[in-house]
Amino acid sequence: MDHFSQAWNALRAAVAGLADEDFAQPSGCTGWLVRDLVCHLVIDAQDVLITLATPAGTAPTRDAASYWEVSDTPPTGDDPLDALTVRLAAAYQDPALLKFHLDDVGSAAGRAAGLADPALTVGTRGQVLTVADYLSAYVLEWTLHHLDLVAHLPGAPRPPAESLARARDLVERIAGTPLPAALSDTDALLVATGRRIPSAREQAALATTDVRLPLSLG
Repeated sequence: MDHFSQAWNALRAAVAGLADEDFAQPSGCTGWLVRDLVCHLVIDAQDVLITLATPAGTAPTRDAASYWEVSDTPPTGDDPLDALTVRLAAAYQDPALLKFHLDDVGSAAGRAAGLADPALTVGTRGQVLTVADYLSAYVLEWTLHHLDLVAHLPGAPRPPAESLARARDLVERIAGTPLPAALSDTDALLVATGRRIPSAREQAALATTDVRLPLSLG
């Protein structure tokens, strides 16, 4: 719960601190501006609320790592749902409205997470997870999107070190092998998920492992 709250609060604070002109900058998500990413965060927060209000009453079928569907093909931004997010974001027009909606729904999602019993099971995407595993999976979601948010905004605050470490740990569980210690947590996350092409030094370090990259997570 604490890790979820730390990552989510940091991401929401970063959005709250953006200037209006920042919303027109590119994000780290292919094909999305910052405003599109923030709109996606609103949808994510709604998903958290829906899932926490959907008790399963059955045994888990996934955990925090197996929750993610892994592809070796990075997103192109051409997916119909991605395009819908772009249209929704444009409809806000005033960045202040988008900030307000994220703060409103995001605060509710944070409160719901804090009140939820971590041992209960919930249903989402046709699968069942414990609340603890579901919220742990979202630490990775929030941390990656925090990196996406600030990808072209050098003055914006970065994700907390603890969130980066927790996200890296989950990516390594998904990959089934540790990533090279020579890579910082931020670099490991960016390279492993295909958000950045590894440098020659990083490629050499990765060549000593069995990991197959990139991991496109959905």
